[in-house]
Amino acid sequence: MEETSGFDIRPLTNAADLAACIDLQRTIWGRDFDDVIPASLLTVVPRVGGVAAGAFDAKEQMLGFVFGIPGVLNGTVIHWSDMLGVHPDARNRGVGRGLKDFQRQRARAAGATALLWSMDPLVARNAHFNINRLGARVIDYIPDLYGATNTPLHGGIATDRLIVALPTAELEIERNIAESERANASTDCAQGPLVTREWIEEVRDASILPHCVRVEIPWDGEQLLTARDPRAGEWRASLRASFEWARGCGYSPVAVHRSVQQQRAFYLLTRAGTARQMQRA
Repeated sequence: MEETSGFDIRPLTNAADLAACIDLQRTIWGRDFDDVIPASLLTVVPRVGGVAAGAFDAKEQMLGFVFGIPGVLNGTVIHWSDMLGVHPDARNRGVGRGLKDFQRQRARAAGATALLWSMDPLVARNAHFNINRLGARVIDYIPDLYGATNTPLHGGIATDRLIVALPTAELEIERNIAESERANASTDCAQGPLVTREWIEEVRDASILPHCVRVEIPWDGEQLLTARDPRAGEWRASLRASFEWARGCGYSPVAVHRSVQQQRAFYLLTRAGTARQMQRA
């Protein structure tokens, strides 16, 4: 058991834990959510190197959970973090970060070099948490990864997802977080071109591209999705086009910049080998 501030994290070990995890999934994703992880998988997967753990308060109420499975990618042992959820009343208390760190340590002990999971590129809060705070890095963009779902959190639109990887080694994580901090402090990135369809057309034949560009994401992506706001679909199409262009040109997100004053958020993307060229503000 790992003790953190105000809650404990431990593996799910009994019928009450399993029932609480299933109930929490429905609380977060909706009572009709049809992708609930069943008790059978929550029980079996940890026996073969996976993780099924919960964060509990002093009254043994489950505040959050994490579930992941071991795998092999290109000959390397990895850990797929399939689902992490935190009760709405327990957010901003470090529960998600504590669960992810617990999972990373267990995965590393099992031989995994990285944790991989999917992330909705529309949700700025999650992007900031995963990239800036955890030190994860984007390794792929997959259009409509999960197809149509019945959870209100997905907004009834295509489920495009970024695949991110978090090293299990602390030193690599520290390097990634430092890189995110440099990007957020960089004048070049803060003033980098904003990738739009029009800008892509302008630079299509350019032989020299800037080392840092910005891709804007909605400030309130979660709200747009849950409200089924038509703008969510427009943002989805725009982001898909921007990321497809960026990947084709060798760009990758290294940070997320959020301006509370302007209520705007951006991915900051650099090209391979250019991070050290950034100038501090």
